[in-house]
Amino acid sequence: MADTNENRLWTQLPPIPDDKPVLIAGPTASGKSALALLIAQRCGGVIVNADASQVYDCWRIISARPSIEEEKRAPHLLYGHVAYDQTYSTGHWLRDVTPLLKQKQRPIIVGGTGLYFTALTEGMAEIPATPPEIRAEADALSIRNLIEGLDLQTLQKIDTQNRARVQRAWEVQTATGRSLADWQADTPAPILDLGNTVPIVFDVEKSWLLDRINRRFDQMLDQGAMAEVAAMQNRFDPSLPAFKAIGVPELMACLEGRMSQEEARDRATIATRRFAKRQRTWFRARMKSWHHIDAASHQ
Repeated sequence: MADTNENRLWTQLPPIPDDKPVLIAGPTASGKSALALLIAQRCGGVIVNADASQVYDCWRIISARPSIEEEKRAPHLLYGHVAYDQTYSTGHWLRDVTPLLKQKQRPIIVGGTGLYFTALTEGMAEIPATPPEIRAEADALSIRNLIEGLDLQTLQKIDTQNRARVQRAWEVQTATGRSLADWQADTPAPILDLGNTVPIVFDVEKSWLLDRINRRFDQMLDQGAMAEVAAMQNRFDPSLPAFKAIGVPELMACLEGRMSQEEARDRATIATRRFAKRQRTWFRARMKSWHHIDAASHQ
């Protein structure tokens, strides 16, 4: 059955020339990592992570990183290579991925962080780092206060329901005196020309994806997600990006007796649904020229 499903999925794919990198974007739980592995095994290549949560060394289960067994079936890079207490921006990822584009093995870049893909194929403004004192000030503000401090042009370009995006824009404007939109207008040429890639988006049906999300967190719990989070309990700092991964705050609250496991499961599942909705909306709006495939059709 697995081979049949893989073959059905394979028929939806565009041609994959030997000399072109493959880009695979899609919402959480859509099966994009499995597709990357399938392409690597059939066509060759090294799988490169483009998911912001999967870069941290402390989260394999909770971030749904490829398993050790999957990593043995094809080379994987930029997974779990960042310490839990380090910040890791789109700029950091872009610097890490650039030399991989020059290696002999074809990169198969896969993930759900849309900004990574746009930085790679559309370019990225060279914005100075945010001073720690401004980051601390931003952390203490509500998202409403942050939004009130932004210009209209920037607000029209970002997801105002995503605190991380709003806070980033506020920090840039406060630290540099220039709006994020203004910086982005000075964006240099991209590192990778989209026309020289095989760009694929998982454009999945809502109910199919929600069913997978509902089952996925239970699978994570069965695989040891609670123990994984418990191992980091003494180092928990909610201000660090690593600890904002979906499921971590909820399971940490469960470990501290502030909510039941059932409530933690429900809240994490709801957060995942909302995140997936934002991803689907973003990919459809920003990746119209990519090759869209229906992941549900091969199940």
